[in-house]
Amino acid sequence: MELPPTGEGRRRQLRRSGLADRAGAVRELEHARAALTLAGRDRVARTQVADLLQTTVRCALPLPALDDLRSRLRTGSPLIGVPTVAEWLTTWIARVKVDPVTARTYQSHLQAHLIPHLGDIVLDRLRPHHIEQFVEQIEVRNQDIRDAHASPDAAVRAAVRGVRPTGPATIARIRSTLRKAFNDALAKEIIAGVVNPASLIKTPNPRPKPVVWEPERIARWRATGRIPSPVMVWTPQTTREFLNHTSEHAADLHPLLHLMAYRGLRRGEACGLLTAEVRLECSEVSIVNQLSAYGGRQRQKAPKSTAGIRDVVLDSETVAVLRAYRARRAAWQLQAGRDWPDTGLYFVRRNGKAWNPSSVSQAFRRLIARTRFPPIRLHDLRHVAATVALAAGVDIKVVSEQLGHSTTTLTRDTYQSVVKHLHHDAADAVARAFSSTRPST
Repeated sequence: MELPPTGEGRRRQLRRSGLADRAGAVRELEHARAALTLAGRDRVARTQVADLLQTTVRCALPLPALDDLRSRLRTGSPLIGVPTVAEWLTTWIARVKVDPVTARTYQSHLQAHLIPHLGDIVLDRLRPHHIEQFVEQIEVRNQDIRDAHASPDAAVRAAVRGVRPTGPATIARIRSTLRKAFNDALAKEIIAGVVNPASLIKTPNPRPKPVVWEPERIARWRATGRIPSPVMVWTPQTTREFLNHTSEHAADLHPLLHLMAYRGLRRGEACGLLTAEVRLECSEVSIVNQLSAYGGRQRQKAPKSTAGIRDVVLDSETVAVLRAYRARRAAWQLQAGRDWPDTGLYFVRRNGKAWNPSSVSQAFRRLIARTRFPPIRLHDLRHVAATVALAAGVDIKVVSEQLGHSTTTLTRDTYQSVVKHLHHDAADAVARAFSSTRPST
């Protein structure tokens, strides 16, 4: 049978001998022709199919199954053999349909971790123990980094300057990337008959609990500089004092920070709030958009989950703050005239351009650094809103919907531990129960 030329343009034929009878030879010939037909007029694909047919005949192997070949051609997978982890991940990342920020995260996981450690393993031979060994190697590397940072040798410290250990949350996200890629390989029938090994192991990722900046903790922090937890929460009084400070010293950012602290918006949601979705007459805003920064460019996109698309009801004080800001923004626009850009966003800088989410975080850190307020992250204003709402007795289902959580479980597990008055009420209730059983004298 005449095959398409080789990649170098040389003529070739497919020859198979040793068949039992003429009928068998006819079946083989028709099978080979059908395989070439699957490649259509794509010259590259026809060359690859011809390579595959030649290889199977030379190795005295059965011709490839047409369904499997059709699937591989459709997904752009290697035709000769099951791909390695590296081969599949390289193909997968070029085709996976996610937003640019997520794609960038996937790419970093592939390049820095998955391909260097697991890339040589044939995809359908990847097992849980391979992934467990991979995680152990990361931990060994983490310890090496920590030892180098603590080394008395300046050259050793310089070698790891700016290098940080890979934390539990990142390890969990790396495993999620591998699980996603492997599931896609199963769905596209690149491999079959195996269980996703990344689904069979657990990577510890304890979620840090918010800790309230109580007066005793603030005094300890001022004496030692130590912050009790990665996630810290201001009390309502401290939050009020900070917002009063920003109203005088950061008037442009004050309304955005106020909305985050009172209603728990994420940074990207606040920066991406659309003017058309702010209905102050109804005391509502709708979260249907968020702003993210990627590669030095800003990009608007929908919230990541359906739970993130929500209506947020505003209190009268927040309505007053946003109404005053709208009047101030109108004055900026009038002054700028035709130079005012039409971003469609509610919160903008004085020149009408969008706030960069990272710039807002940096400005927030500077505001805290210039004062005596105990440090928190910008995202912790969201935690403030949640804990204050729970402490005020708002139903946890309402708080969960306000925050855009998909379930109340996350809300309960993350925040309820810091609502101290609930535990005090429970302790008092137990004491009253004991008191009621005391015999009268």
